[in-house]
Amino acid sequence: MDMNKIAGYRIMLGMTQDQMAKKFNISKQAYWKKEKRQTQFSDKEKMKFKEILKPLFPNITIDDIFFN
Repeated sequence: MDMNKIAGYRIMLGMTQDQMAKKFNISKQAYWKKEKRQTQFSDKEKMKFKEILKPLFPNITIDDIFFN
């Protein structure tokens, strides 16, 4: 099974879906849907995700995370 990239980054951060949901100020269910690509991350959330990843990946881009 090919792992979802968003889930992969979350796991690299050592965070649960619940912890990520709290960072985004949304429910765990809402985060789960975004991770499963049932709903889209907003542009603001994409920026937030990039900021969360910055300590691990200083040069990461939104494209790297969500599109490439």
